[in-house]
Parts: sequence; structure tokens; C-alpha cells
Amino acid sequence: MIVISEANSSDFKTIREIAQITWPVAYGSFISKTQLDYMLEKFYSDATLNDNLTNKNHRFLLAKENENCLGFASYESNYLEEKIVRLHKIYLLPETQGKGVGKLLISEIEKIARQLNHHAISLNVNRYNKAFNFYTKIGFECIGEEDIELDFGFLMEDFKMLKKLS
Repeated sequence: MIVISEANSSDFKTIREIAQITWPVAYGSFISKTQLDYMLEKFYSDATLNDNLTNKNHRFLLAKENENCLGFASYESNYLEEKIVRLHKIYLLPETQGKGVGKLLISEIEKIARQLNHHAISLNVNRYNKAFNFYTKIGFECIGEEDIELDFGFLMEDFKMLKKLS
């Protein structure tokens, strides 16, 4: 049975390991290894994860089967001071993709959003990431595009997506 639980700083190593395994699979065909390495270090260092958890009000969820962590998600409530939950990250080990684990994580975040009386969940997804199809399949709508410039001329080319909650 898959169990969803809240993560804390002692889980940062697991979160980072999952990101290091999944990112080359998710992005390796359209983002250079140099940019992948840069982004992994930037987004998954202990300092960044701790800042997200303690200063930016991000919450992390782990999906586990027995003691094996299959993936994680992070979200933030009251995103941009609106009644919106922001899905910042969701990554699953490649061998677990397509088995419903992502849906379980999203369902848990939807449940939390409803408990907080939030009216939607928003996210960004890379325009070349096949996860876009997953999001549309579970009810997210593309509401725009956003290019985010990073250091060293690196660029994140994203779709902005929104799922309204009833």
C-alpha cells in the first residue's frame, strides 16, 4: 500500500536523490547536462530546500510503499497571497511512473487545498516535458506561457497551468 506523508528536513537527502534520478529522464532530451547539473544544485541543495521549508512556506510530501520512497511533491498554500495552492515540484522514480502514484500525490494536495478553502492549484511545467499530458489528463488547463531566465543564460520555458477546484 502506498502511503503519503509529510516530509521534513531529515528527508532532504531522499528528495535530492529522487530529483537526481528523475531529472535526467524527464529533461535530458532537451536540456543540456550542464544546465541540469546547475538546476539540480540550485533547487535541491540543503540550503535551498531548508529555505523553501522554513521561509517560503513550502510543504513536502513523500509517497512511500513499505519503506521505499517512490516520489515526492512540494506545494505552497496562499500562493501570491491568493486562495491558490502552488504545486512547485512533483517527481516520481521512473519505474513508478504510470502506476497512479502521481495521481495520489495530486489528490492529497487537492484535499489539502479544499481544507484550506482554496479555489485552485497552479503549476508550471516545461513546454517540452511529457508531464504536460499527465496534467491535462487530470484536469489542469494551460493558461499561458512563461520564460524564466536563470544564471549563465539558462532558460526555463514553461506552460502555466491551473486546475480549478469545485
